[in-house]
Amino acid sequence: MKSFLRKLVPLSVLRLYHYSMAELAAFFSGFPSRKMLVIGVTGTKGKTSTANFIWSVLNSSGWKTGLVSTANIRVGNEEYPNIYHMTMPGRFIIQGWLKKMLESGCRAAIVETTSEGVNQFRYKAIEYDFLVFTNLTPEHLPSHGGNFENYKKAKGKIFANLVKTKKKVLDGRPIKKTFVVNADSEHKDYFLSFEADKKITFGVKKPADYQAQNIETLNDETSFDLGPEHYVIGIPGVFNVYNALPGVVIGKELGISAQDIASGLKQLKLIPGRMEKIEEGQDFVVFVDYAHEKESMTAVLETAKSMSPNHIIVLLGAEGGGRDKTKRPVMGRLAGEKADYVIVSNVDPYEDEPMPIIEDIAKASEEAGKKRGENLFLIEDRRAGINKALSLAKKGDVVLITGKGAEQAIIIGGKKSPWDDRLVVREELRKVLDKQK
Repeated sequence: MKSFLRKLVPLSVLRLYHYSMAELAAFFSGFPSRKMLVIGVTGTKGKTSTANFIWSVLNSSGWKTGLVSTANIRVGNEEYPNIYHMTMPGRFIIQGWLKKMLESGCRAAIVETTSEGVNQFRYKAIEYDFLVFTNLTPEHLPSHGGNFENYKKAKGKIFANLVKTKKKVLDGRPIKKTFVVNADSEHKDYFLSFEADKKITFGVKKPADYQAQNIETLNDETSFDLGPEHYVIGIPGVFNVYNALPGVVIGKELGISAQDIASGLKQLKLIPGRMEKIEEGQDFVVFVDYAHEKESMTAVLETAKSMSPNHIIVLLGAEGGGRDKTKRPVMGRLAGEKADYVIVSNVDPYEDEPMPIIEDIAKASEEAGKKRGENLFLIEDRRAGINKALSLAKKGDVVLITGKGAEQAIIIGGKKSPWDDRLVVREELRKVLDKQK
């Protein structure tokens, strides 16, 4: 019904509706974002991890902080799953969470901000002080007319809007409108071109205001240096250095000591559905991860390889419902090249037929050398696919269950059903281990 109405209603009317509803939601909630420090995190990948690292630095350093992200919602030390199946929930929902954060004593709020949220003007009713840009790769293009430039410009609107909101004074201290931008992104200059009181860069490969060096990984930890300062993050993956750096930058800008920043980074041991390790006493490693496009899939596969496993087993899939089809063969080829066993299964087919989606991925894995029935398996039912991946695992292997992370629902045939990969993996892992006894 919604898609039908969208075709009938002029775009200008839809935009006015979205804008009005966003302002109305903020009004009814008492404009909570005006009374807290608000940090927006945007980009294609790494947003949820970046937001959680910033939260950990601030919250553990005495800044009671809230968070709204794809995977989780936090109000100080209280944590809730994001049950809304969208990164940036509806206007009244997100304003309600901001109000709850304020009423519970939060001094800061971190909001993972999406291009869809921009298209529906949700960002307009949130008064940001810091904006973090992680990276930009082709993703969500169908909702932007299939055009990458439209996608980039949607992100740019958030940056253009930053200085249009009133500067805040917290604890007698004026807060500068600040950009925190990934210097290693080829799009950094675009996001740095907008007006701000302060512009700070971070990165690994290219010169930046905060450039990580001497990166090392050991077991479940990754360490890096920033000048004379040494930091350790308790979550595996070199790519998480990028996600941790904005926490250092913002911590420094707020006057938090290097010691407290380091403590905040190290204390964060778990980001729901982001390289989340599942342990049931097995002699192989199992991770649940949200990876659902080229860059994130590459990162998790390379992290698995760095653990020197006997075999890498990956379960993957792709969304239907008009989502980007071009990523399917890309991910299938990656999995075929970098994993020893590939299981292709449902993610969220929405109203689409699942098997054509699965075939698009599987055919690319075949082109990379995989053979059906030997090291490539097409299993539509996701639970059965997870069971297959776990059943293939032997001592010293790494199993990657990708595509959904900590999402709380799966949508098949247009029907939304409760789902959590982490719970399903635990259940199926116990079955597999019971059979081995």
